[in-house]
Amino acid sequence: MQTIARDILTWSWFSQPHGYHFNGFLISDRAGNLAIDPVELTEQDLNELAQRSISRILLTNRNHVRAANRVRASTGARTAIHAGDAAYARGQGAELDDELQVGDKIGPLTVIGVPGKSPGEVAFHWPERRLLIVGDAVVGNPPGRLSLLREKVLDDPLKLRESVRQLVSLDFDTLLVGDGECVLNDARQRLRELVDTFPG
Repeated sequence: MQTIARDILTWSWFSQPHGYHFNGFLISDRAGNLAIDPVELTEQDLNELAQRSISRILLTNRNHVRAANRVRASTGARTAIHAGDAAYARGQGAELDDELQVGDKIGPLTVIGVPGKSPGEVAFHWPERRLLIVGDAVVGNPPGRLSLLREKVLDDPLKLRESVRQLVSLDFDTLLVGDGECVLNDARQRLRELVDTFPG
């Protein structure tokens, strides 16, 4: 577990099939610490999370349940996901407590809707820090650039591209990604470069 930005820790798990890391994040906040898309972690890291008194586990999408149940059991945190992805996540064994609503403010984060890969995909924007956290909306691969997942795993590629176009209108400089390498500087420009490759 390492610091990736002020008040934010990250830990990673390498996915051999994908060829890049999956990332989990921990945001320290006085109102309650937040774990986002927790990936598999060592017992030592799990103990560290438990000691940090996590209050909420936030899932960006139905496929990022990952180690959420394990973290929930260890910390007593409540797990939240958007209603559009809740049924699928439960079908994969996710233990869920709450629903995320687009526009909600959770600690310093605002919930942003980014449907397309799945209907309930969300991102989290921290305006004061000019920071954006995404799950599967975009991938940090190859390192230093952004891409989309393969179309065959997207529910609605056209809708996803439109969602990603709308993310460019947000104010952010840092992009933390659930999959691949995070972009710590000039992230909005990297996202604009991706959008410029979209058809139409």
